[in-house]
Amino acid sequence: MGRLFGTDGVRGLANVDLTAELAMGLSVAAAHVLGDLGAFEGHRPVAVVGRDPRASGEFLEAAVVAGLASSGVDVLRLGVLPTPAVAYLTDALNADFGVMLSASHNSMPDNGLKFLAKGGFKLDDAIEDAIEAHYERFGTEEWSRPTGAAVGRVRDHESGLDQYVRHLLGAMPNRLDGLKVVIDAAHGAAAAASPQAFRAAGAEVLAVIGAEPDGLNINDGVGSTHLGPLRAAVVEHGADLGIAHDGDADRCLAVDREGNEIDGDQILAVLAVGLREAGVLAKDTVVATVMSNLGFKLALQREGIELIQTAVGDRYVLESMKEHGFTLGGEQSGHVIMLDHATTGDGTLTGLLLAARVAATGKPLAELAAVMTRLPQVMINVKGVDKSRASQDEELLAAVAAAEAELGETGRVLLRPSGTEPLVRVMVEAANHEQAQSVCERLAEVVRQRLS
Repeated sequence: MGRLFGTDGVRGLANVDLTAELAMGLSVAAAHVLGDLGAFEGHRPVAVVGRDPRASGEFLEAAVVAGLASSGVDVLRLGVLPTPAVAYLTDALNADFGVMLSASHNSMPDNGLKFLAKGGFKLDDAIEDAIEAHYERFGTEEWSRPTGAAVGRVRDHESGLDQYVRHLLGAMPNRLDGLKVVIDAAHGAAAAASPQAFRAAGAEVLAVIGAEPDGLNINDGVGSTHLGPLRAAVVEHGADLGIAHDGDADRCLAVDREGNEIDGDQILAVLAVGLREAGVLAKDTVVATVMSNLGFKLALQREGIELIQTAVGDRYVLESMKEHGFTLGGEQSGHVIMLDHATTGDGTLTGLLLAARVAATGKPLAELAAVMTRLPQVMINVKGVDKSRASQDEELLAAVAAAEAELGETGRVLLRPSGTEPLVRVMVEAANHEQAQSVCERLAEVVRQRLS
Protein backbone atom coordinates (compact mmCIF):
# COMPACT_ATOMS: atom_id res chain seq x y z
CA MET A 1 0.00 0.00 0.00
CA GLY A 2 1.08 3.62 -0.36
CA ARG A 3 2.27 5.59 2.64
CA LEU A 4 -0.63 6.18 5.01
CA PHE A 5 0.77 9.33 6.57
CA GLY A 6 0.71 12.48 4.44
CA THR A 7 2.02 15.93 5.32
CA ASP A 8 -0.60 16.25 8.05
CA GLY A 9 -1.34 12.79 9.40
CA VAL A 10 -3.65 10.18 7.91
CA ARG A 11 -6.57 11.65 6.01
CA GLY A 12 -9.34 10.36 3.75
CA LEU A 13 -13.03 9.56 3.37
CA ALA A 14 -14.26 8.52 6.80
CA ASN A 15 -15.47 4.91 7.04
CA VAL A 16 -13.94 4.12 3.64
CA ASP A 17 -10.32 5.29 3.71
CA LEU A 18 -10.17 6.11 7.40
CA THR A 19 -12.09 3.32 9.10
CA ALA A 20 -12.64 2.48 12.75
CA GLU A 21 -10.37 -0.52 12.28
CA LEU A 22 -7.58 1.65 10.88
CA ALA A 23 -7.95 4.24 13.62
CA MET A 24 -7.83 1.59 16.33
CA GLY A 25 -4.93 -0.25 14.71
CA LEU A 26 -2.84 2.89 14.31
CA SER A 27 -3.54 3.85 17.91
CA VAL A 28 -2.32 0.45 19.12
CA ALA A 29 0.72 0.78 16.87
CA ALA A 30 1.47 4.29 18.17
CA ALA A 31 1.31 3.12 21.77
CA HIS A 32 3.69 0.24 21.04
CA VAL A 33 6.16 2.25 18.95
CA LEU A 34 6.35 5.15 21.38
CA GLY A 35 6.72 2.70 24.25
CA ASP A 36 9.50 0.83 22.47
CA LEU A 37 11.30 4.14 21.91
CA GLY A 38 11.29 4.76 25.65
CA ALA A 39 8.80 7.62 25.50
CA PHE A 40 6.98 6.37 28.59
CA GLU A 41 10.12 6.01 30.72
CA GLY A 42 8.77 3.20 32.85
CA HIS A 43 5.60 4.98 33.96
CA ARG A 44 1.98 4.35 33.06
CA PRO A 45 1.42 6.30 29.82
CA VAL A 46 -1.25 8.95 29.37
CA ALA A 47 -2.65 10.26 26.08
CA VAL A 48 -5.06 13.09 25.33
CA VAL A 49 -7.58 12.71 22.51
CA GLY A 50 -9.45 15.58 20.83
CA ARG A 51 -11.53 16.01 17.70
CA ASP A 52 -13.38 18.48 15.55
CA PRO A 53 -17.22 18.28 15.36
CA ARG A 54 -17.53 15.99 12.30
CA ALA A 55 -20.08 13.23 12.79
CA SER A 56 -17.49 10.60 11.91
CA GLY A 57 -15.29 11.88 14.69
CA GLU A 58 -17.65 10.31 17.18
CA PHE A 59 -16.99 6.70 16.13
CA LEU A 60 -13.37 7.36 15.24
CA GLU A 61 -12.77 8.81 18.71
CA ALA A 62 -14.26 5.66 20.20
CA ALA A 63 -11.94 3.52 18.07
CA VAL A 64 -8.85 5.53 19.03
CA VAL A 65 -9.74 5.41 22.72
CA ALA A 66 -10.33 1.66 22.50
CA GLY A 67 -7.00 1.09 20.81
CA LEU A 68 -5.10 3.16 23.36
CA ALA A 69 -6.82 1.77 26.44
CA SER A 70 -6.42 -1.81 25.20
CA SER A 71 -2.69 -1.08 24.96
CA GLY A 72 -2.48 0.05 28.57
CA VAL A 73 -2.63 3.80 27.90
CA ASP A 74 -4.76 6.00 30.14
CA VAL A 75 -6.85 8.39 28.04
CA LEU A 76 -8.07 11.91 28.72
CA ARG A 77 -10.89 12.73 26.31
CA LEU A 78 -10.85 16.43 25.51
CA GLY A 79 -13.94 16.45 23.30
CA VAL A 80 -14.31 19.03 20.54
CA LEU A 81 -11.35 21.43 20.59
CA PRO A 82 -9.06 23.07 18.01
CA THR A 83 -5.95 21.17 16.97
CA PRO A 84 -3.68 23.78 18.63
CA ALA A 85 -5.65 23.37 21.86
CA VAL A 86 -5.00 19.64 21.81
CA ALA A 87 -1.32 20.33 21.13
CA TYR A 88 -1.19 22.81 24.02
CA LEU A 89 -2.96 20.45 26.42
CA THR A 90 -0.68 17.58 25.44
CA ASP A 91 2.09 19.67 26.96
CA ALA A 92 0.15 21.40 29.74
CA LEU A 93 -1.28 18.13 31.08
CA ASN A 94 2.11 16.43 30.78
CA ALA A 95 0.63 13.74 28.55
CA ASP A 96 2.97 11.30 26.86
CA PHE A 97 1.34 11.95 23.49
CA GLY A 98 -1.78 13.35 21.89
CA VAL A 99 -4.23 12.36 19.17
CA MET A 100 -6.32 14.75 17.06
CA LEU A 101 -9.16 13.66 14.79
CA SER A 102 -9.81 16.22 12.05
CA ALA A 103 -9.62 16.72 8.31
CA SER A 104 -8.99 20.44 8.75
CA HIS A 105 -10.37 22.38 5.77
CA ASN A 106 -11.65 19.28 3.92
CA SER A 107 -15.38 18.73 3.48
CA MET A 108 -17.43 16.93 6.12
CA PRO A 109 -17.27 13.36 4.72
CA ASP A 110 -13.48 13.31 5.19
CA ASN A 111 -11.67 12.90 8.47
CA GLY A 112 -8.10 12.57 9.61
CA LEU A 113 -5.93 11.31 12.43
CA LYS A 114 -2.65 12.76 13.63
CA PHE A 115 -0.41 12.00 16.55
CA LEU A 116 1.39 14.54 18.68
CA ALA A 117 4.58 13.80 20.57
CA LYS A 118 5.16 14.69 24.21
CA GLY A 119 5.30 18.48 24.39
CA GLY A 120 2.68 18.89 21.67
CA PHE A 121 4.82 18.70 18.53
CA LYS A 122 3.91 16.62 15.51
CA LEU A 123 5.73 13.31 15.21
CA ASP A 124 8.80 13.03 13.01
CA ASP A 125 8.44 11.24 9.68
CA ALA A 126 10.61 8.36 10.94
CA ILE A 127 8.29 7.69 13.89
CA GLU A 128 5.22 7.85 11.66
CA ASP A 129 6.89 5.33 9.35
CA ALA A 130 7.55 3.06 12.33
CA ILE A 131 3.90 3.32 13.42
CA GLU A 132 2.76 2.49 9.91
CA ALA A 133 5.11 -0.50 9.71
CA HIS A 134 3.85 -1.76 13.08
CA TYR A 135 0.25 -1.33 11.95
CA GLU A 136 0.89 -3.41 8.82
CA ARG A 137 2.02 -6.25 11.10
CA PHE A 138 -0.97 -5.73 13.40
CA GLY A 139 -3.11 -8.88 13.44
CA THR A 140 -0.31 -11.12 12.18
CA GLU A 141 1.82 -10.94 15.31
CA GLU A 142 0.89 -11.74 18.88
CA TRP A 143 1.41 -9.03 21.45
CA SER A 144 1.20 -8.97 25.20
CA ARG A 145 -2.22 -7.53 25.93
CA PRO A 146 -2.61 -5.91 29.34
CA THR A 147 -5.31 -7.33 31.58
CA GLY A 148 -6.93 -6.45 34.86
CA ALA A 149 -5.65 -3.24 36.40
CA ALA A 150 -3.09 -2.86 33.58
CA VAL A 151 -5.66 -1.83 30.97
CA GLY A 152 -5.93 1.86 30.25
CA ARG A 153 -8.54 3.96 32.03
CA VAL A 154 -10.64 6.59 30.26
CA ARG A 155 -11.71 9.94 31.71
CA ASP A 156 -13.21 13.15 30.31
CA HIS A 157 -11.17 16.32 30.82
CA GLU A 158 -13.81 19.03 30.90
CA SER A 159 -11.73 22.15 31.62
CA GLY A 160 -9.63 22.04 28.45
CA LEU A 161 -11.41 24.93 26.71
CA ASP A 162 -10.92 27.32 29.62
CA GLN A 163 -7.28 26.27 30.03
CA TYR A 164 -6.65 26.92 26.36
CA VAL A 165 -8.29 30.35 26.38
CA ARG A 166 -6.24 31.39 29.41
CA HIS A 167 -3.13 30.31 27.55
CA LEU A 168 -4.11 32.45 24.55
CA LEU A 169 -4.71 35.51 26.70
CA GLY A 170 -1.28 35.05 28.26
CA ALA A 171 0.31 35.48 24.84
CA MET A 172 -1.35 38.85 24.16
CA PRO A 173 1.01 41.87 24.07
CA ASN A 174 -1.90 44.27 24.57
CA ARG A 175 -5.67 44.24 24.91
CA LEU A 176 -8.18 44.69 22.09
CA ASP A 177 -10.45 47.22 23.80
CA GLY A 178 -12.40 49.28 21.28
CA LEU A 179 -11.72 46.91 18.38
CA LYS A 180 -14.78 45.64 16.50
CA VAL A 181 -14.46 42.11 15.13
CA VAL A 182 -16.48 39.52 13.21
CA ILE A 183 -15.48 35.85 13.56
CA ASP A 184 -16.19 32.93 11.20
CA ALA A 185 -15.54 29.63 12.98
CA ALA A 186 -16.38 27.39 9.97
CA HIS A 187 -18.88 25.41 12.07
CA GLY A 188 -15.75 23.78 13.37
CA ALA A 189 -13.60 23.25 16.42
CA ALA A 190 -13.18 26.98 17.19
CA ALA A 191 -16.90 27.71 17.45
CA ALA A 192 -16.61 28.19 21.21
CA ALA A 193 -12.92 28.98 21.72
CA SER A 194 -12.37 31.84 19.29
CA PRO A 195 -15.33 34.10 20.26
CA GLN A 196 -14.60 33.45 23.94
CA ALA A 197 -10.94 34.40 23.55
CA PHE A 198 -11.62 37.58 21.55
CA ARG A 199 -14.22 38.77 24.03
CA ALA A 200 -11.95 38.04 26.98
CA ALA A 201 -9.19 40.03 25.25
CA GLY A 202 -11.46 43.08 25.13
CA ALA A 203 -12.71 43.00 21.53
CA GLU A 204 -16.32 43.80 20.70
CA VAL A 205 -17.42 40.74 18.73
CA LEU A 206 -20.18 42.15 16.56
CA ALA A 207 -21.15 38.85 14.96
CA VAL A 208 -20.11 35.21 14.93
CA ILE A 209 -20.89 33.12 11.89
CA GLY A 210 -20.15 29.47 11.34
CA ALA A 211 -20.56 28.85 15.08
CA GLU A 212 -23.36 26.29 15.12
CA PRO A 213 -21.65 22.96 14.37
CA ASP A 214 -24.04 20.02 14.00
CA GLY A 215 -21.53 17.41 12.84
CA LEU A 216 -22.55 17.79 9.20
CA ASN A 217 -21.96 21.46 8.32
CA ILE A 218 -18.24 21.91 9.01
CA ASN A 219 -16.59 24.09 6.32
CA ASP A 220 -19.88 24.13 4.41
CA GLY A 221 -19.91 27.52 2.67
CA VAL A 222 -18.13 29.22 5.57
CA GLY A 223 -14.67 29.48 7.09
CA SER A 224 -11.28 30.22 5.60
CA THR A 225 -12.08 28.39 2.35
CA HIS A 226 -15.31 30.38 1.81
CA LEU A 227 -14.71 34.00 2.77
CA GLY A 228 -17.83 35.45 1.13
CA PRO A 229 -20.05 35.37 4.23
CA LEU A 230 -17.32 36.92 6.38
CA ARG A 231 -16.68 39.69 3.85
CA ALA A 232 -20.37 40.55 3.77
CA ALA A 233 -20.70 40.46 7.57
CA VAL A 234 -17.68 42.71 8.16
CA VAL A 235 -19.00 45.35 5.78
CA GLU A 236 -22.57 45.05 7.06
CA HIS A 237 -21.59 45.48 10.71
CA GLY A 238 -18.88 48.08 10.15
CA ALA A 239 -16.24 45.94 11.83
CA ASP A 240 -12.55 46.79 11.92
CA LEU A 241 -11.63 43.31 10.71
CA GLY A 242 -12.90 39.78 10.30
CA ILE A 243 -11.21 36.53 11.31
CA ALA A 244 -11.83 33.21 9.52
CA HIS A 245 -10.80 29.76 10.72
CA ASP A 246 -10.82 26.34 9.11
CA GLY A 247 -12.43 23.23 10.56
CA ASP A 248 -9.80 22.46 13.19
CA ALA A 249 -8.77 26.12 13.69
CA ASP A 250 -5.07 25.72 13.04
CA ARG A 251 -5.38 28.39 10.34
CA CYS A 252 -6.46 32.01 10.17
CA LEU A 253 -7.28 34.28 7.26
CA ALA A 254 -8.56 37.80 7.73
CA VAL A 255 -10.75 40.42 6.06
CA ASP A 256 -10.18 44.17 6.34
CA ARG A 257 -12.97 46.67 6.99
CA GLU A 258 -13.63 47.02 3.24
CA GLY A 259 -14.07 43.25 2.87
CA ASN A 260 -10.71 42.58 1.21
CA GLU A 261 -8.98 39.28 1.94
CA ILE A 262 -5.77 39.33 3.98
CA ASP A 263 -4.02 36.02 3.31
CA GLY A 264 -1.42 34.12 5.28
CA ASP A 265 1.53 35.82 3.57
CA GLN A 266 0.18 39.25 4.50
CA ILE A 267 -0.56 38.16 8.05
CA LEU A 268 2.98 36.81 8.38
CA ALA A 269 4.38 40.07 7.03
CA VAL A 270 2.35 42.18 9.48
CA LEU A 271 3.37 40.00 12.44
CA ALA A 272 7.01 39.86 11.35
CA VAL A 273 7.31 43.65 11.12
CA GLY A 274 5.68 44.07 14.52
CA LEU A 275 7.91 41.48 16.17
CA ARG A 276 11.01 42.94 14.53
CA GLU A 277 10.10 46.43 15.76
CA ALA A 278 9.64 45.02 19.28
CA GLY A 279 13.04 43.31 19.05
CA VAL A 280 11.64 39.83 19.57
CA LEU A 281 11.78 38.34 16.06
CA ALA A 282 14.42 35.64 16.46
CA LYS A 283 17.39 36.30 14.14
CA ASP A 284 15.16 38.72 12.17
CA THR A 285 14.05 35.71 10.13
CA VAL A 286 10.75 34.23 8.98
CA VAL A 287 10.27 30.68 7.69
CA ALA A 288 7.71 30.02 4.94
CA THR A 289 7.15 27.53 2.13
CA VAL A 290 7.86 27.75 -1.56
CA MET A 291 4.15 28.54 -2.06
CA SER A 292 4.59 32.01 -0.56
CA ASN A 293 3.90 34.86 -2.94
CA LEU A 294 6.96 36.47 -4.49
CA GLY A 295 5.64 39.80 -3.19
CA PHE A 296 6.04 38.47 0.34
CA LYS A 297 9.72 37.76 -0.22
CA LEU A 298 10.28 41.21 -1.72
CA ALA A 299 8.48 42.90 1.20
CA LEU A 300 10.63 41.15 3.79
CA GLN A 301 13.76 42.12 1.89
CA ARG A 302 12.72 45.78 2.03
CA GLU A 303 12.13 45.47 5.78
CA GLY A 304 15.50 43.86 6.40
CA ILE A 305 13.97 40.51 7.35
CA GLU A 306 15.41 37.28 6.02
CA LEU A 307 13.14 34.63 4.50
CA ILE A 308 13.91 30.91 4.70
CA GLN A 309 11.77 28.76 2.39
CA THR A 310 10.93 25.08 2.83
CA ALA A 311 8.94 22.38 1.10
CA VAL A 312 5.16 22.74 1.31
CA GLY A 313 3.70 21.61 4.61
CA ASP A 314 3.71 23.18 8.03
CA ARG A 315 5.73 20.24 9.39
CA TYR A 316 8.68 21.32 7.22
CA VAL A 317 8.32 24.93 8.33
CA LEU A 318 8.35 23.74 11.92
CA GLU A 319 11.38 21.50 11.39
CA SER A 320 13.38 24.43 10.04
CA MET A 321 12.25 26.69 12.89
CA LYS A 322 13.22 24.16 15.55
CA GLU A 323 16.53 23.31 13.92
CA HIS A 324 17.71 26.90 13.56
CA GLY A 325 16.01 28.63 16.49
CA PHE A 326 13.50 30.72 14.53
CA THR A 327 10.22 31.70 16.17
CA LEU A 328 7.89 32.80 13.35
CA GLY A 329 6.87 30.83 10.29
CA GLY A 330 3.88 29.75 8.29
CA GLU A 331 2.06 29.23 5.04
CA GLN A 332 0.04 31.34 2.64
CA SER A 333 -3.01 29.30 3.65
CA GLY A 334 -2.96 31.02 7.05
CA HIS A 335 -1.17 28.32 9.00
CA VAL A 336 1.05 30.52 11.21
CA ILE A 337 3.43 29.06 13.81
CA MET A 338 4.69 31.19 16.69
CA LEU A 339 7.06 28.99 18.69
CA ASP A 340 7.21 31.45 21.57
CA HIS A 341 3.58 30.54 22.29
CA ALA A 342 2.57 27.39 20.40
CA THR A 343 3.92 24.13 19.00
CA THR A 344 1.77 24.17 15.87
CA GLY A 345 -0.25 26.58 13.76
CA ASP A 346 -2.93 28.27 15.86
CA GLY A 347 -5.67 30.16 14.05
CA THR A 348 -7.17 31.78 17.13
CA LEU A 349 -3.77 32.90 18.43
CA THR A 350 -2.88 34.25 14.99
CA GLY A 351 -6.13 36.21 14.81
CA LEU A 352 -5.65 37.61 18.30
CA LEU A 353 -2.09 38.77 17.62
CA LEU A 354 -3.07 40.27 14.28
CA ALA A 355 -5.88 42.17 16.00
CA ALA A 356 -3.46 43.21 18.75
CA ARG A 357 -1.21 44.77 16.11
CA VAL A 358 -4.16 46.75 14.74
CA ALA A 359 -5.10 47.90 18.24
CA ALA A 360 -1.55 48.81 19.23
CA THR A 361 -0.75 50.84 16.10
CA GLY A 362 -4.18 52.41 15.61
CA LYS A 363 -3.78 51.67 11.89
CA PRO A 364 -6.42 49.92 9.77
CA LEU A 365 -5.59 46.34 8.84
CA ALA A 366 -5.46 47.29 5.16
CA GLU A 367 -2.70 49.82 5.87
CA LEU A 368 -0.68 47.31 7.86
CA ALA A 369 -1.12 44.64 5.18
CA ALA A 370 0.08 47.08 2.50
CA VAL A 371 3.63 46.33 3.66
CA MET A 372 3.54 43.76 0.84
CA THR A 373 2.04 43.76 -2.63
CA ARG A 374 0.79 40.40 -3.83
CA LEU A 375 1.88 39.49 -7.33
CA PRO A 376 -0.93 37.92 -9.37
CA GLN A 377 -1.02 34.23 -8.50
CA VAL A 378 -3.18 31.54 -10.07
CA MET A 379 -3.47 27.96 -8.88
CA ILE A 380 -5.34 25.10 -10.52
CA ASN A 381 -5.91 21.79 -8.76
CA VAL A 382 -5.78 19.02 -11.36
CA LYS A 383 -7.77 16.04 -10.11
CA GLY A 384 -7.95 12.48 -11.40
CA VAL A 385 -4.27 12.15 -12.30
CA ASP A 386 -1.37 10.02 -11.08
CA LYS A 387 0.35 12.52 -8.80
CA SER A 388 3.26 10.14 -8.14
CA ARG A 389 4.55 10.74 -11.70
CA ALA A 390 4.49 14.54 -11.51
CA SER A 391 8.24 14.86 -10.88
CA GLN A 392 9.25 12.20 -13.41
CA ASP A 393 7.45 12.91 -16.67
CA GLU A 394 10.00 14.50 -19.00
CA GLU A 395 7.52 16.25 -21.28
CA LEU A 396 5.76 17.80 -18.30
CA LEU A 397 9.05 18.98 -16.83
CA ALA A 398 10.01 20.47 -20.19
CA ALA A 399 6.71 22.36 -20.33
CA VAL A 400 7.38 23.77 -16.85
CA ALA A 401 10.89 24.86 -17.87
CA ALA A 402 9.51 26.60 -20.96
CA ALA A 403 6.91 28.43 -18.88
CA GLU A 404 9.54 29.60 -16.40
CA ALA A 405 11.66 30.95 -19.24
CA GLU A 406 8.62 32.81 -20.60
CA LEU A 407 7.87 34.41 -17.22
CA GLY A 408 11.45 35.45 -16.51
CA GLU A 409 12.33 37.22 -13.25
CA THR A 410 8.83 38.63 -12.77
CA GLY A 411 7.17 35.26 -12.21
CA ARG A 412 7.58 31.62 -11.33
CA VAL A 413 5.98 28.17 -11.64
CA LEU A 414 5.37 25.63 -8.90
CA LEU A 415 4.01 22.20 -9.75
CA ARG A 416 3.33 20.08 -6.67
CA PRO A 417 1.48 16.86 -5.82
CA SER A 418 -0.83 17.49 -2.87
CA GLY A 419 0.26 15.87 0.38
CA THR A 420 -3.31 15.50 1.67
CA GLU A 421 -5.53 15.08 -1.43
CA PRO A 422 -5.38 13.03 -4.68
CA LEU A 423 -4.47 15.86 -7.04
CA VAL A 424 -1.62 17.92 -8.50
CA ARG A 425 -1.44 21.66 -7.82
CA VAL A 426 -0.22 23.97 -10.58
CA MET A 427 0.68 27.46 -9.34
CA VAL A 428 1.87 30.33 -11.53
CA GLU A 429 2.88 33.88 -10.57
CA ALA A 430 3.35 36.56 -13.19
CA ALA A 431 3.54 40.31 -13.67
CA ASN A 432 -0.18 40.43 -14.51
CA HIS A 433 -3.15 38.19 -13.88
CA GLU A 434 -3.87 37.48 -17.54
CA GLN A 435 -0.40 36.00 -18.11
CA ALA A 436 -0.57 33.98 -14.88
CA GLN A 437 -3.98 32.57 -15.84
CA SER A 438 -2.90 31.71 -19.37
CA VAL A 439 0.30 29.95 -18.36
CA CYS A 440 -1.40 28.10 -15.49
CA GLU A 441 -4.23 26.81 -17.69
CA ARG A 442 -1.72 25.67 -20.32
CA LEU A 443 0.36 23.75 -17.77
CA ALA A 444 -2.73 22.25 -16.12
CA GLU A 445 -3.76 20.82 -19.48
CA VAL A 446 -0.29 19.28 -19.91
CA VAL A 447 -0.66 17.69 -16.47
CA ARG A 448 -4.02 16.19 -17.47
CA GLN A 449 -2.65 14.81 -20.71
CA ARG A 450 0.58 13.41 -19.32
CA LEU A 451 -0.58 12.04 -15.94
CA SER A 452 -4.05 10.72 -16.71
